[in-house]
Amino acid sequence: MPLARNDPAQYDQLADQWWVPAGGFAMLHWLAASRAEHLPPAPSPDAVLVDLACGGGLMAPHVRRLGYRHVGVDLGAAGLGLAREHGVAAVRGSVLAVPLADGCADVVVCGEILEHVEDDVAVLAECARLLRPGGTLVVDAIADSRLAGPVAIGIAERIPGGPPPGIHDAALFVDRRRLLAAADRLGLDLRLVGLRPSVRDLVAWKRGRRPTVRMVPMRWSGILFAGYGRKRPGAPARTVEE
Repeated sequence: MPLARNDPAQYDQLADQWWVPAGGFAMLHWLAASRAEHLPPAPSPDAVLVDLACGGGLMAPHVRRLGYRHVGVDLGAAGLGLAREHGVAAVRGSVLAVPLADGCADVVVCGEILEHVEDDVAVLAECARLLRPGGTLVVDAIADSRLAGPVAIGIAERIPGGPPPGIHDAALFVDRRRLLAAADRLGLDLRLVGLRPSVRDLVAWKRGRRPTVRMVPMRWSGILFAGYGRKRPGAPARTVEE
Protein backbone atom coordinates (compact mmCIF):
# COMPACT_ATOMS: atom_id res chain seq x y z
CA MET A 1 0.00 0.00 0.00
CA PRO A 2 1.46 3.42 -0.92
CA LEU A 3 2.20 5.78 1.94
CA ALA A 4 0.16 8.91 2.48
CA ARG A 5 1.75 12.25 1.65
CA ASN A 6 4.19 13.53 4.27
CA ASP A 7 4.44 10.14 5.97
CA PRO A 8 7.73 10.10 7.97
CA ALA A 9 7.96 6.34 7.43
CA GLN A 10 9.17 7.18 3.93
CA TYR A 11 12.49 8.34 5.38
CA ASP A 12 13.07 4.95 7.00
CA GLN A 13 12.16 3.18 3.76
CA LEU A 14 14.75 5.29 1.91
CA ALA A 15 17.43 5.08 4.61
CA ASP A 16 19.96 3.60 2.16
CA GLN A 17 19.75 6.84 0.14
CA TRP A 18 20.92 9.28 2.84
CA TRP A 19 24.62 9.21 2.00
CA VAL A 20 24.33 8.67 -1.77
CA PRO A 21 25.24 12.11 -3.19
CA ALA A 22 23.33 11.50 -6.41
CA GLY A 23 20.55 9.47 -4.77
CA GLY A 24 17.04 10.19 -3.59
CA PHE A 25 18.19 12.79 -1.07
CA ALA A 26 20.66 14.61 -3.35
CA MET A 27 19.10 18.01 -2.78
CA LEU A 28 19.44 17.59 0.99
CA HIS A 29 23.21 17.35 0.47
CA TRP A 30 23.10 20.65 -1.42
CA LEU A 31 21.03 22.29 1.30
CA ALA A 32 23.34 21.04 4.04
CA ALA A 33 26.27 22.75 2.35
CA SER A 34 24.20 25.92 1.91
CA ARG A 35 23.28 26.02 5.62
CA ALA A 36 26.91 25.62 6.62
CA GLU A 37 27.85 28.77 4.69
CA HIS A 38 25.80 30.77 7.21
CA LEU A 39 27.22 29.27 10.39
CA PRO A 40 30.05 30.90 12.35
CA PRO A 41 32.99 28.81 13.54
CA ALA A 42 32.53 27.35 17.01
CA PRO A 43 33.45 29.98 19.63
CA SER A 44 34.84 27.36 22.01
CA PRO A 45 35.66 23.61 22.07
CA ASP A 46 32.44 22.85 23.97
CA ALA A 47 30.11 24.85 21.69
CA VAL A 48 26.97 22.91 20.71
CA LEU A 49 25.05 22.81 17.45
CA VAL A 50 21.59 21.24 17.66
CA ASP A 51 20.42 19.81 14.35
CA LEU A 52 16.63 19.38 14.38
CA ALA A 53 15.26 16.66 12.09
CA CYS A 54 18.85 15.65 11.39
CA GLY A 55 17.91 12.57 9.37
CA GLY A 56 21.00 10.62 8.42
CA GLY A 57 23.30 13.38 9.65
CA LEU A 58 24.17 15.13 6.38
CA MET A 59 25.30 18.24 8.27
CA ALA A 60 28.01 16.21 10.04
CA PRO A 61 31.03 17.00 7.79
CA HIS A 62 30.24 20.72 7.88
CA VAL A 63 29.65 20.80 11.64
CA ARG A 64 32.88 18.92 12.28
CA ARG A 65 34.84 21.39 10.16
CA LEU A 66 33.34 24.31 12.10
CA GLY A 67 34.30 22.75 15.44
CA TYR A 68 30.92 22.19 17.14
CA ARG A 69 29.68 19.29 19.19
CA HIS A 70 26.93 18.02 16.87
CA VAL A 71 23.68 16.96 18.54
CA GLY A 72 21.04 15.59 16.17
CA VAL A 73 17.36 15.15 16.97
CA ASP A 74 14.98 13.05 14.89
CA LEU A 75 12.11 10.57 15.17
CA GLY A 76 13.51 8.14 12.60
CA ALA A 77 15.56 5.32 14.12
CA ALA A 78 17.17 4.34 10.81
CA GLY A 79 18.37 7.87 10.07
CA LEU A 80 19.66 8.35 13.61
CA GLY A 81 21.69 5.17 13.31
CA LEU A 82 23.43 6.57 10.24
CA ALA A 83 23.92 9.93 11.95
CA ARG A 84 25.71 8.21 14.85
CA GLU A 85 28.04 6.51 12.38
CA HIS A 86 29.04 9.99 11.18
CA GLY A 87 29.84 11.31 14.64
CA VAL A 88 26.51 12.88 15.58
CA ALA A 89 25.32 12.64 19.20
CA ALA A 90 21.90 11.31 18.20
CA VAL A 91 18.78 11.92 20.28
CA ARG A 92 15.44 10.38 19.39
CA GLY A 93 12.62 12.85 19.92
CA SER A 94 10.07 15.18 18.39
CA VAL A 95 10.96 18.64 17.11
CA LEU A 96 7.74 19.80 18.81
CA ALA A 97 9.08 18.83 22.25
CA VAL A 98 12.85 18.46 22.00
CA PRO A 99 14.32 16.48 24.92
CA LEU A 100 17.19 18.93 25.49
CA ALA A 101 17.73 21.70 28.06
CA ASP A 102 16.79 25.35 27.69
CA GLY A 103 19.62 27.47 26.30
CA CYS A 104 21.86 24.49 25.53
CA ALA A 105 22.76 25.46 21.95
CA ASP A 106 25.08 28.00 20.39
CA VAL A 107 23.51 27.17 17.01
CA VAL A 108 20.22 25.56 16.00
CA VAL A 109 19.75 24.24 12.48
CA CYS A 110 16.15 23.52 11.51
CA GLY A 111 16.30 22.29 7.94
CA GLU A 112 13.43 20.99 5.83
CA ILE A 113 11.10 20.30 8.74
CA LEU A 114 8.76 23.29 9.14
CA GLU A 115 6.78 22.16 6.07
CA HIS A 116 6.33 18.68 7.55
CA VAL A 117 4.59 19.58 10.84
CA GLU A 118 1.11 20.80 11.75
CA ASP A 119 2.46 23.61 13.94
CA ASP A 120 5.56 25.27 12.48
CA VAL A 121 5.45 28.07 15.06
CA ALA A 122 5.73 25.49 17.86
CA VAL A 123 8.92 24.20 16.24
CA LEU A 124 10.24 27.75 15.98
CA ALA A 125 9.47 28.21 19.68
CA GLU A 126 11.57 25.12 20.43
CA CYS A 127 14.43 26.62 18.38
CA ALA A 128 14.21 29.80 20.47
CA ARG A 129 14.08 27.81 23.72
CA LEU A 130 17.17 25.79 22.84
CA LEU A 131 19.25 28.79 21.77
CA ARG A 132 21.44 30.78 24.10
CA PRO A 133 21.01 34.56 23.78
CA GLY A 134 23.12 35.65 20.84
CA GLY A 135 22.94 32.16 19.33
CA THR A 136 22.56 31.52 15.60
CA LEU A 137 19.49 30.06 13.89
CA VAL A 138 19.37 28.65 10.34
CA VAL A 139 16.13 27.30 8.88
CA ASP A 140 14.90 26.33 5.44
CA ALA A 141 11.44 25.34 4.28
CA ILE A 142 8.89 25.55 1.49
CA ALA A 143 6.68 28.62 1.37
CA ASP A 144 2.89 28.66 1.29
CA SER A 145 2.38 30.33 -2.07
CA ARG A 146 0.43 29.86 -5.27
CA LEU A 147 3.47 28.49 -7.12
CA ALA A 148 5.01 26.37 -4.40
CA GLY A 149 2.71 23.37 -4.84
CA PRO A 150 3.07 23.08 -8.63
CA VAL A 151 6.85 23.59 -8.46
CA ALA A 152 7.84 21.76 -5.25
CA ILE A 153 5.47 18.83 -5.79
CA GLY A 154 4.35 18.82 -9.42
CA ILE A 155 7.84 19.37 -10.85
CA ALA A 156 10.52 18.81 -8.19
CA GLU A 157 9.21 15.41 -7.07
CA ARG A 158 9.53 14.14 -10.64
CA ILE A 159 13.12 15.12 -11.40
CA PRO A 160 16.37 13.35 -10.43
CA GLY A 161 17.84 14.82 -7.27
CA GLY A 162 14.57 16.35 -6.18
CA PRO A 163 12.52 15.28 -3.16
CA PRO A 164 11.11 11.73 -3.20
CA PRO A 165 7.55 11.51 -4.58
CA GLY A 166 4.94 11.99 -1.87
CA ILE A 167 7.28 13.50 0.72
CA HIS A 168 5.48 16.88 0.82
CA ASP A 169 1.93 18.02 1.55
CA ALA A 170 1.13 21.50 0.22
CA ALA A 171 -1.35 22.04 3.06
CA LEU A 172 1.61 22.24 5.47
CA PHE A 173 3.69 24.75 3.53
CA VAL A 174 4.87 27.70 5.61
CA ASP A 175 3.22 31.11 5.90
CA ARG A 176 6.26 33.41 5.86
CA ARG A 177 4.54 36.41 7.44
CA ARG A 178 3.26 34.29 10.29
CA LEU A 179 6.72 32.79 10.77
CA LEU A 180 8.41 36.20 10.92
CA ALA A 181 5.81 37.56 13.34
CA ALA A 182 6.29 34.54 15.59
CA ALA A 183 10.07 34.92 15.42
CA ASP A 184 9.81 38.50 16.63
CA ARG A 185 7.60 37.48 19.57
CA LEU A 186 10.06 34.72 20.46
CA GLY A 187 13.05 37.07 20.59
CA LEU A 188 14.52 36.00 17.26
CA ASP A 189 15.82 38.42 14.65
CA LEU A 190 15.14 36.47 11.46
CA ARG A 191 15.46 37.38 7.78
CA LEU A 192 14.24 35.26 4.88
CA VAL A 193 15.77 34.78 1.45
CA GLY A 194 14.77 32.62 -1.47
CA LEU A 195 16.88 29.66 -2.56
CA ARG A 196 17.22 27.81 -5.84
CA PRO A 197 19.72 25.36 -7.32
CA SER A 198 22.29 26.86 -9.67
CA VAL A 199 21.04 26.01 -13.17
CA ARG A 200 24.58 25.68 -14.52
CA ASP A 201 25.58 23.38 -11.66
CA LEU A 202 22.41 21.34 -12.04
CA VAL A 203 23.05 20.70 -15.74
CA ALA A 204 26.68 19.75 -15.02
CA TRP A 205 25.60 17.50 -12.12
CA LYS A 206 23.09 15.65 -14.30
CA ARG A 207 25.85 15.06 -16.86
CA GLY A 208 28.17 13.71 -14.18
CA ARG A 209 30.54 16.67 -14.39
CA ARG A 210 29.94 18.02 -10.87
CA PRO A 211 29.60 16.11 -7.60
CA THR A 212 27.20 18.65 -6.09
CA VAL A 213 25.02 21.67 -6.84
CA ARG A 214 25.28 25.08 -5.21
CA MET A 215 22.14 26.67 -3.80
CA VAL A 216 21.83 30.27 -4.99
CA PRO A 217 20.10 32.99 -2.91
CA MET A 218 17.48 35.20 -4.51
CA ARG A 219 15.19 37.98 -3.37
CA TRP A 220 11.91 36.14 -3.99
CA SER A 221 11.20 33.58 -1.28
CA GLY A 222 7.93 32.18 -2.62
CA ILE A 223 8.99 28.56 -3.14
CA LEU A 224 12.06 27.37 -1.25
CA PHE A 225 13.38 29.80 1.35
CA ALA A 226 16.00 30.00 4.06
CA GLY A 227 15.92 31.97 7.28
CA TYR A 228 19.04 33.30 8.99
CA GLY A 229 18.90 34.86 12.41
CA ARG A 230 20.01 35.24 16.00
CA LYS A 231 18.41 35.13 19.39
CA ARG A 232 18.48 38.63 20.80
CA PRO A 233 21.09 39.27 23.52
CA GLY A 234 19.36 39.43 26.85
CA ALA A 235 16.43 37.25 25.75
CA PRO A 236 15.58 34.55 28.29
CA ALA A 237 16.52 30.94 27.55
CA ARG A 238 12.87 29.95 27.81
CA THR A 239 10.51 32.07 25.76
CA VAL A 240 6.76 32.23 26.05
CA GLU A 241 4.56 32.21 22.95
CA GLU A 242 1.94 34.90 23.43
